[in-house]
Amino acid sequence: MTPQTRISQTGNRTTKPGSRHRRLPRLLRRRSVLVALAAWLLVNVLLIAFAGGHLPFRASSLARPPTLETILRADAMFLEVFALMALVHWLTRRRAAPDVAARAPDVRTAGRETLAVLVYGALAMFGGFLLGRAFGWHAFSFHLDGMVIRTGQQVVPAEVLCWAAYNLLAYAVVPFLVFRSRYSMEQLNLRSANRRADVVLILVVLAVESAVQLLLAGNASILGLTGRQAMIGGPLTFVLSVAGTALPAMVFIYCILVPRFLKLTGSVPAAVVLGGVTYALLHFFDGWTNFASPTDALLSVMYLLLFYTGPGMLKTFITIRSGNAWVHVWAYHAIAPHTLLDTPMMVKVFGIH
Repeated sequence: MTPQTRISQTGNRTTKPGSRHRRLPRLLRRRSVLVALAAWLLVNVLLIAFAGGHLPFRASSLARPPTLETILRADAMFLEVFALMALVHWLTRRRAAPDVAARAPDVRTAGRETLAVLVYGALAMFGGFLLGRAFGWHAFSFHLDGMVIRTGQQVVPAEVLCWAAYNLLAYAVVPFLVFRSRYSMEQLNLRSANRRADVVLILVVLAVESAVQLLLAGNASILGLTGRQAMIGGPLTFVLSVAGTALPAMVFIYCILVPRFLKLTGSVPAAVVLGGVTYALLHFFDGWTNFASPTDALLSVMYLLLFYTGPGMLKTFITIRSGNAWVHVWAYHAIAPHTLLDTPMMVKVFGIH
């Protein structure tokens, strides 16, 4: 090996000094990245063009501020997401890159399985919608009504428990049992190849994200509760969030779909974008959405994509870089944001004083 070359972390190709500085320009020329940027721009244009002065959503934090302010706040989340992606990339730069695509079956089988899982996910969403409405509650989505985005609509304890149980069964237990019968834990991204590195990655990302969430939310977060409320409500929120949204997202998207997205596209950027979009669409019936008219429905879907695609992309990126779907659960989901932000809501719902 000459001084001008080095072995990359994959161990199978060489790069010249300075090639790292050309990665970003190359990345920005990728078709998937250009399509994603164009879609992001289109979403912003549609929201501004059709919303008028205020977005017609069932959440005061989204409907009261002027449209442009609400959109810019959502856009700013992408800056944090990209910064955390850079941090994750730096933390994993010396790790042997896991071949997540190799954990999926051949392209034809991966395509069939991906289509089947997406169709099943759509049916599960409508099942949650019907179940919630049948009991006179809100439609079940990947977030319980009022989680992360407060709606002010009343939620009762039975609704919380049923939501968590339904999502756990529909999006985690059933898909896991079906795919575990055919694939190993490693093929499902459920086995760590480097536990120490995974723990470091979790702790660093969790620390950064927790600081950001607490700084932005202030007393509207767990910091605004009494010690007793936090001690009881925090673990309760953690358990319900893990059951109702963290494990369902992990199994459905990051254990099953992400390896297949990689296999089908052959592109990490494309897989990251697809993971983000899938994560966003699984929040279709979140309580703040409004489908009272075609325009309201369009705006709801557009903002849904704007608000959730970034976090979904980061979860996908963490999974691909670590090869372990558990990492994003603890680093960027169950604790921050949900336990930190949603404990006040659960304290209110369960009447914890």
